Amino acid sequence: MTEHIEYGIETGTVVYDTRADKVGEYRGQAGPYVLLRPLGGGREWEARPESVRPATAGERLAAEVRAANQRSRTPSHPVPDSPAPEPVAGCAACAEFAGRRGQAAARSDASAVTDADVLLRRHLRRDHWGTRPRRFFRFVPYLITQDDTAEPEYAAYCVSGDDADCGAESGPCGSPGAVEEWQRRHTRDTRHLRYRRSFTDYAVLEPESVRP
Repeated sequence: MTEHIEYGIETGTVVYDTRADKVGEYRGQAGPYVLLRPLGGGREWEARPESVRPATAGERLAAEVRAANQRSRTPSHPVPDSPAPEPVAGCAACAEFAGRRGQAAARSDASAVTDADVLLRRHLRRDHWGTRPRRFFRFVPYLITQDDTAEPEYAAYCVSGDDADCGAESGPCGSPGAVEEWQRRHTRDTRHLRYRRSFTDYAVLEPESVRP
């Protein structure tokens, strides 16, 4: 018999969303849904309470391995955060979410700040869509070119396994041949045969006005 999550679960509990086939941390309620976030951080999603149950040890381990691999592939240079949503003056719900964000920022709780921003954005879309003044931006055309100063990277990730992915990975390599050699060695040692391979390069956007 499947054990489902009931409201009142502690924030941070690791659960499994059977409809989305994803593991996440319980972050709170969002109307008739529960709010979940991927292990290691990322975009939250809404799940139906009846589709959520405690994650098994194997599901949690697989999710933690994927999160660790994702962090290892994330570029070291910082990515600018999106601007915080602006509450609508005179709206009690907006003021509540903005207050939550301010309290979280005061105690340096970045996770709670993100949660408050998500809830405020959702409220703005649902209850204030079309009521806020429009903003107009001038479109600037950009050219996208490969960054010649950064070497492309190749990698492989072993997805063999019955209950969960093996999780072994080659790490960034400078050529496809180096990745294939790692696959051969891993298969020789483990008899695993299935891999997910990826290619990564870096791109630069330049306004057309600055091009010669």
